[in-house]
Amino acid sequence: MSGQVFTVSELNGRVKTLLDSDVILQDIFVAGELSNYKLYPSGHHYFSLKDAEGTLRCVMFKGSGGKLVFRPENGMKVVANGRVSVFPRDGAYQLYVNQLIPHGTGDLHIAFEQLKEKLAKEGLFDPAHKKPIPRFPERIALITSGAGAAVRDMIRVLGTRYPLAKVIVMPVRVQGVEAPPEIVGALTYANRHQVADLIIAGRGGGSIEDLWAFNDESVARAIFASKIPVISAVGHEPDVTIADFVADVRAATPSNAAELAVPHIDELREILDHSRARMTMVVRRQLMQYRQRLTDFREKPVLESPLGYIQQRRLAFEHMRERLSAVAWQQTAARRERFVTLAAKLDALSPLKVLGRGFSVVKSGDGKVLNRAGDVKIGEKISVTLSEGTLHCAVEGRD
Repeated sequence: MSGQVFTVSELNGRVKTLLDSDVILQDIFVAGELSNYKLYPSGHHYFSLKDAEGTLRCVMFKGSGGKLVFRPENGMKVVANGRVSVFPRDGAYQLYVNQLIPHGTGDLHIAFEQLKEKLAKEGLFDPAHKKPIPRFPERIALITSGAGAAVRDMIRVLGTRYPLAKVIVMPVRVQGVEAPPEIVGALTYANRHQVADLIIAGRGGGSIEDLWAFNDESVARAIFASKIPVISAVGHEPDVTIADFVADVRAATPSNAAELAVPHIDELREILDHSRARMTMVVRRQLMQYRQRLTDFREKPVLESPLGYIQQRRLAFEHMRERLSAVAWQQTAARRERFVTLAAKLDALSPLKVLGRGFSVVKSGDGKVLNRAGDVKIGEKISVTLSEGTLHCAVEGRD
């Protein structure tokens, strides 16, 4: 053999050296469709990029994978940036990915939709979890940048509309990687120490990158966990963040959040004036009624002349007594007359009256009244009752 003989490792190493020396392959962008995507417990991402005619093995180590703001999924069109090299152990070349970008749409937009879908499934957007905003908050916490225009606008609106409320500014960063933990920390502190009755969390307008702190999952969960009602006030009216979906109330702008948080002092004055007018009218009506009742009492005879009132009552009593006596006498006379009539009728029917006209009552020895001669026997003793006295006889014969 005239040619040089390489071991497998030497050949793999030579190919690796050739690939590593190619400037284009050390910073290349490759478009394709994700396939066989796996995230291992180590934090490394392994997957393939494929198109209609080929497949490319890829690996994304934990350090680069931790910077992803969206969740890669099989079938997703992406653009991978990295370097091409060979893994000497198995001789397969692969793309070592430093950055993964959704193809045709921004990675932040993908991340937004994925987190929105995830939290919606968990119920974090459910209206049943929304807490009511206090009607007259005494303390309002503003979790926002301490130097931005948004905080000045909110303080101005709150001071104009409802100067009775105490405004507590809890300054945090609202942009950059440090922003989410600071916002979460402020929400946690406000709840732990009950610093306010209402929280307004937000910032002024900007790009999706500028507003991204309010699309962070930890911020969304902190808002959901807050026992204090939260108004989300992020950006301008067209801007929508995950915080808007989780918050108890979503405001179009920070100024609008201040308007939603408190009533206007002029409206309260109008309500109070109306209530005072109604109360005054009611009290006046009651006073008039009481005054009329007092006048009526004062004009009563019993109050003008107590003795005269008693005399009138005495006369009324005498009149009533006379009427009762007359009625009683009439009823007694009528009953007496009826009694006489009934007594006369009863007297007319008396057996003694019959005996007085010459009739008698004949009784057998056992006291039974005899009506027929055949009811006695010859020699039987009978009694004959006359109008005056009784005869005791013996039957000598009968017809």
